[in-house]
Order: sequence, then structure tokens, then C-alpha cells
Amino acid sequence: MKNYIIALVCAIFSCLIGCKEESKTDTTQMKEVMAIHDEVMPKMSEIGSLVAKLKKKIDSDQGGVAEKKAMEDLQNAHESMMEWMTTIGDNFDSDEILNEKELTPEKEQLLLREKENIKLVKEKINSSITKAKTLLEGEN
Repeated sequence: MKNYIIALVCAIFSCLIGCKEESKTDTTQMKEVMAIHDEVMPKMSEIGSLVAKLKKKIDSDQGGVAEKKAMEDLQNAHESMMEWMTTIGDNFDSDEILNEKELTPEKEQLLLREKENIKLVKEKINSSITKAKTLLEGEN
């Protein structure tokens, strides 16, 4: 009987630890998602600056197809970030995003999708900035 009680207590303890680990995974995922966002969000002002430089070059008839494409890519990257932020705000409340509130299984799945989406946004932002800088530095 004593072994049965010990086994039961161990089983309950294991379940509690397992549930806590799942919750930690949720919050870790959210932290990872927000870390990616926080990494690329400051680059939004750089996008604005590069768009202005490219627009000036295009408006002065010194820019061609490559400059127009680079400007469009920057604008698309910017728009992708704005759309992602709207979507994350629509799908998660501030406690879930900022205060590590536990997520429902449905929201866990949404978070995994949003993690992939923010990775794509990051890629768009970084590649569009690199292309624009290369074009603008090529003129100097």
C-alpha cells in the first residue's frame, strides 16, 4: 500500500511538472516571437530613410528599374511588418504577449504560425534593406 501511495504521488508530481513545462514552452515561444519582432522593428525607420533616398533619386530621373524595385521591396517589407503587428494584436491579448499568460491549444498553434510569419517579415526587411543600401552605395 505504501508503494502504491508513493507511486501515485510521483505520478501526480510528474503530471504537474509536465503541465508546467508545457506552459513554459508557450511563454518561451512567445518570447522568441517577440524577440524577432524587437530585433527588426527598429529597422522600420531605416526603411523610411532608404525609401526617401530612393524616391529622391527616382524623382530626379537618376533612378531606374532597379531603384523602383528596391523602393517597392522596402515598402512591401514595411507593410508586412504592419500587417503582422495587426494580426498578432488581433489574435493575442496584451497579457498573453507581455505577461506570459498561458495560451490555449488553439492559440499555441496560432503562435507557431505567427513565429513563421515574423521570420518571413524579418527576411523581407533585411533583404530589402541590403538591396537598397547596395544600390545607393553603388552611386557613391
